[in-house]
Amino acid sequence: MAELTEPTAGTMEVLETHRFDVARLELYMQEHVAGFAGSLTVRQFVGGQSNPTYHLRADGAEYVLRRKPPGKLLPSAHAVDREYRVISALAGTGVPVPKSYALCEDPDVIGTAFYVMEYVRGRVLTDPRLPGVSPAERAQIYDAMNEVLARLHMVDWKAVGLADFGRPGNYVARQIHRWTTQYRASETGTIPSMERLIAWLPEHIPADDTTTLVHGDYRLGNMIVHPTEPRVVAVLDWELATLGHPLGDLAYNCMPYHLSADSMEGFEGGDLSALGIPAEDAYLTAYCRRTGRAGIENWDFYVGFAMFRLAAIAQGIMGRVIAGTANDPNARTRGERARPLADAAWGVISRRAAQAR
Repeated sequence: MAELTEPTAGTMEVLETHRFDVARLELYMQEHVAGFAGSLTVRQFVGGQSNPTYHLRADGAEYVLRRKPPGKLLPSAHAVDREYRVISALAGTGVPVPKSYALCEDPDVIGTAFYVMEYVRGRVLTDPRLPGVSPAERAQIYDAMNEVLARLHMVDWKAVGLADFGRPGNYVARQIHRWTTQYRASETGTIPSMERLIAWLPEHIPADDTTTLVHGDYRLGNMIVHPTEPRVVAVLDWELATLGHPLGDLAYNCMPYHLSADSMEGFEGGDLSALGIPAEDAYLTAYCRRTGRAGIENWDFYVGFAMFRLAAIAQGIMGRVIAGTANDPNARTRGERARPLADAAWGVISRRAAQAR
């Protein structure tokens, strides 16, 4: 196979702060990646503000490398070892994931821990409104995304070797504590709605304590859609995966239904029928049908909880912007979403509380 010369779409020259010794990586891959040969060409994917991600090419073969970023890191963040473990475990389950090749936890190779997986060709559709896609294909892509999420939540996590991948039960409470801690560690100013959420959420956790394998950041932008067909060929970015509550994943996936189109890439108030995007109720019904769930209670809580998590993640991005370690050129814009996300979350919670009175 002839070596390709055109840069892969969505990549750029490696940022100065994320460069490493390519020769050392070549030596590592020769020893640990079956079939590897040739000299490496390395480019960096645009985005990946949490874990820098690289496109590798050698002798016609293509790979992806995900690594921990350099510099001071928040506790338990950037868990590339967990990403590698879960995509390895999911091979053959029907959940589409890239093939995993090698995990390196020795910082002497490129400076931080990393793993290598296959490069999957396809479309990365970051905008949930899917501009440039026909209404019919939008409907099919959303249905495919729904099916894959249901498939993930039906995986027998014990059978695939993930019984110790997290602590079954009490997921929502632990997540609220975790993201409150992460938020405090990267806090750059007071966000009143975030303070309200931090106080309110722990006191109103639903009794349902179902446990499944969860992705933690399940959205269109974290999957690859077939180049020409409306189907998901790979789910990416498993950094936040754990054993948890499936409705946390589902609510996170459904956040665009509750976010504005002007600043948050949502479609609140839009004509979903004309766009070909299923209404939220229809999307939830399809998920319940596929997972055998009778229905969903306390949906507003889970939506508010999902927005709270994303607000905390956004604040972490802003913390990296200020520290000068952010990778994504749009990191500041993403970090500035912490406040509107917290405001939107409190709006959902407030409406629920008002209806209950």
